[in-house]
Amino acid sequence: MKRHFSTLVVAATAAAAFSAPALARDVIQIAGSSTVLPFSAIVAEEFGKTFRQFRAPVVGSGGTGGGLRMFCQGVGPQFMDIVNASRPIRPAELAACKANGVDRIIKARIGFDGIVFASRLGGGRFALDPVHIFLAQAKEIPVGGRMVPNPHTRWSQIDRTLPNQEITLVIPGSAHGTRDVYEERAVFPGCNSLPEVRTMRAANAAQADAFCKALRTDGRVIEIAGDYTETLARLAAQRDAVGVFGLSFYEMNRDRLQVASISGVAPSVETIENGTYPISRPLHFYIKDAHIGVIPGLMEFVEFYLSPQMSGPGSALDRAGLIPLSAAERARVLANVRARTPVVAR
Repeated sequence: MKRHFSTLVVAATAAAAFSAPALARDVIQIAGSSTVLPFSAIVAEEFGKTFRQFRAPVVGSGGTGGGLRMFCQGVGPQFMDIVNASRPIRPAELAACKANGVDRIIKARIGFDGIVFASRLGGGRFALDPVHIFLAQAKEIPVGGRMVPNPHTRWSQIDRTLPNQEITLVIPGSAHGTRDVYEERAVFPGCNSLPEVRTMRAANAAQADAFCKALRTDGRVIEIAGDYTETLARLAAQRDAVGVFGLSFYEMNRDRLQVASISGVAPSVETIENGTYPISRPLHFYIKDAHIGVIPGLMEFVEFYLSPQMSGPGSALDRAGLIPLSAAERARVLANVRARTPVVAR
């Protein structure tokens, strides 16, 4: 399915300081996930056109982790209003928010996305399993009953069915929500499928976790601090590279990329919706409750974002690659937002 994406991303930093009085700030400030950023930018642009009494929100990036750190710094006009997130907020992040007076946070789920492994169009075709991914990136692997430095330099050494090309795996940096989902849904299942790791985990779970997450340091795994455009540039520069992207970004670049199947399933809107593709995730944003009614247009923007015309089937975000919520789930999310139901630590 070919999807087209065209929008103006408003570039600014969401942590800018304000010298004006608290009620003087009249623009909503958003930062966080680079996956959610293009969706929020589309909504921000349309909001500015539709609601002439409000200014279009300013949307920046910074990754889910970086965005949440900024979001949790405090309450007031010098602090951001909304953080985009491609993973749920963690208990430690909630605690950091609370320590700084950000004690009521509202979550809004906007839809779903899948994480894909893509390479340059025309290169080798990849049919990956989670164990292949782990064995490509691992610092050490089990061989003959003991752990040894990763000897694999070519994908075909991991599995003869994989392309005979150099291993270069380009993954998101640790600040990105994509990295958390990548590890949870791909790396750990692959690592834990090995008998030696299951034995290690039974004896010491923390040691097993550290083993599974440890990356090789010989240059074959490249961590990207920026957004998917930086990953795409790496693939353009290194012919054999395989990069980790969101499905929506891949859909926008199908003329340059080809995608791998995972566990025999090709990523698509359909396989993510029906749950057969194993590496998918919900996308969210979080709203600072204390800023509602203070920052002009904040609740109006949130309701506009969650409206069927903006993020439902056939909407601008659907055309941009978001996998929309069902009508029933959308209604539940909107009801929670209107009730200003706060997130609670679990």
